[in-house]
Amino acid sequence: MLHEFLTARRDELIERCRVKVSTRSAPKAIETERAYGIPHFIDQLIETLQAEPGRSKEVSGATDSGSKSAVSEMGVSAARHGRELCRQGYTVEQVIRDYGDLCQAITDSAFENSARIEVDEFRTLNRCLDNAIADSVTEWAYQSNLAHADKKLEKVDFFIYELRKLIHTGTLAVIAIKAGNVGIAGATGAVLDRSLIDLRNLLDHSLGDLRGRSEAPAKHKLISLADFVAESKISASLEAQSQECKLAVSVVDPKLAVDADQAMLFSAVGNLLDNAFKFTRHNTKVSLHAYAAGDRILIEVADNCGGLPAGEAEKMLLPSTQGGSDEAGRGLSICQRSVQANNGVLRVRDVPGSGCVFTIDLPRHTLPSLA
Repeated sequence: MLHEFLTARRDELIERCRVKVSTRSAPKAIETERAYGIPHFIDQLIETLQAEPGRSKEVSGATDSGSKSAVSEMGVSAARHGRELCRQGYTVEQVIRDYGDLCQAITDSAFENSARIEVDEFRTLNRCLDNAIADSVTEWAYQSNLAHADKKLEKVDFFIYELRKLIHTGTLAVIAIKAGNVGIAGATGAVLDRSLIDLRNLLDHSLGDLRGRSEAPAKHKLISLADFVAESKISASLEAQSQECKLAVSVVDPKLAVDADQAMLFSAVGNLLDNAFKFTRHNTKVSLHAYAAGDRILIEVADNCGGLPAGEAEKMLLPSTQGGSDEAGRGLSICQRSVQANNGVLRVRDVPGSGCVFTIDLPRHTLPSLA
């Protein structure tokens, strides 16, 4: 039984990991490992294996990366591990390597001592590693963000910092997955998903804000509406899965086009989709439709938030209700500036009991080759 092997070899495994850490880290990182990392993980792994199939998920977390279950005991310890390393100035790569060290130490020791690990036990080990890595990486990123929150960064500097953080976190999640210790469908894969979603949203918000405030003219060109919607669908599909809702996208007439600054239009639609996913109810859908109405092109984003209080829709796009500390309000302000820069109009209507429909209204064009 794996839990018996781990219990008997606990001190040996901790020492193996300590040696590996010592080859790449300063002494205080080794002490952090002793206090927060590997020993706690081994103890909880033993408890998980002993508890199967009873309360194991309370100890180590669920297998389903989309689960909204309560925080696990292992998750709390893993978060503390990531938090302490972040506070001491270590990178999140250290977090991932620590758990990889333990996996290697267990397999090496089992081989050397001719200990058999059953398939179900190995799956449990992988699940625990997956959840621990995900919780540690997430906490490290959160603490890293807090550490920089009080600095007065210029907009461009802040954008670069956020961009690097998201790329770094996503890259390290890929490293963990490619190392073979965890699977793409697990909790570490969910960290990668979240990084990609946040990266897209960062680009949509920042680009729209910077370009909208710039005195430089918008860079208009003729854009295929069908291609634009198809690319928007790809960007939004991952967030739909993450938010546990469906994304419905209409078929677009291939002849239709808009004359627009493509980057700013992507920013506008991206902001509307981001807001829709934030406020729509679980297990409902967000819709993206684009079609012609007379001499206009209408791009609609509809959610299932349940509807708005009476009179609220009319206020949402007023300057007095945008900006400030409300993220949704800032997103709408950026969206409205982006739409106006493209000679368009942004409207919103409430569907009582259902949700909101935001409409970008632009002049209609036709692709030359299909005219």
